Amino acid sequence: MKMTFLGTGTSQGVPVIACDCQVCISMNQKDNRLRCSAMISVNGHNYVIDSGPDFRQQMLRENVQNIRALLFTHEHKDHVAGMDDLRAFNFKHQKDMDVYCDSNVEKALNREFPYVFIKNKYPGVPSILIHLIEKTKPFHIEENTFIPIEVMHHKLPVMGFRLGGLTYITDAKTVAPEEIEKIKGTDVLVINALRLKEHISHFNLKQALEFIEIIQPKKAYLTHISHFLGKHEDISLMLPDNVYLAYDGLVISI
Repeated sequence: MKMTFLGTGTSQGVPVIACDCQVCISMNQKDNRLRCSAMISVNGHNYVIDSGPDFRQQMLRENVQNIRALLFTHEHKDHVAGMDDLRAFNFKHQKDMDVYCDSNVEKALNREFPYVFIKNKYPGVPSILIHLIEKTKPFHIEENTFIPIEVMHHKLPVMGFRLGGLTYITDAKTVAPEEIEKIKGTDVLVINALRLKEHISHFNLKQALEFIEIIQPKKAYLTHISHFLGKHEDISLMLPDNVYLAYDGLVISI
């Protein structure tokens, strides 16, 4: 199994429009971050987590030819806005796209993409098959078992996902004890670390490192990073030996 980090940035991406801070003007490609998304590849299948505004660009960059399913963490625009581009896969493979999400995301998709759900569709719009998921119930796609993990993004529930020894979490600020138990024993943990200062709805770097210490994975990767965290090369020097800053295009094996 491998994971490709399609995007590791926060809602505005990095560089931020009209910003001339040292991160945004950095010439290091690892400081350029598209909106947060990842792809898990296992047994010949690709499972994409979130389709934000940069979804098309991410699919083209990684030369993705097929997606088995799209999994949504939550309904914010930086995680769902690119869903329209699923129609390219519909056209190529002549089938619906399986989409896994909770009821909050389903409502948001109906609101944001009403033309996908009407009875008499315009030719060529995306065709999806929604599978509702709940935090208490693992779900299966082929032989793969996904365990939903609920975290809180301020007051908004967000789904993380565990598949075997990999756990992927984004947009977390708090995690209930029963959800932490689902994560323990994971080999590789992906967790959000927005910036250095406290934030109302995201882990900052200190809180992300404290959470990693609780889980004790073999390796951890930080994602959903803003320009306020700092330059990749500087922050990397501050991290424990088993913790890494993820960057766009990074591929890890689990």
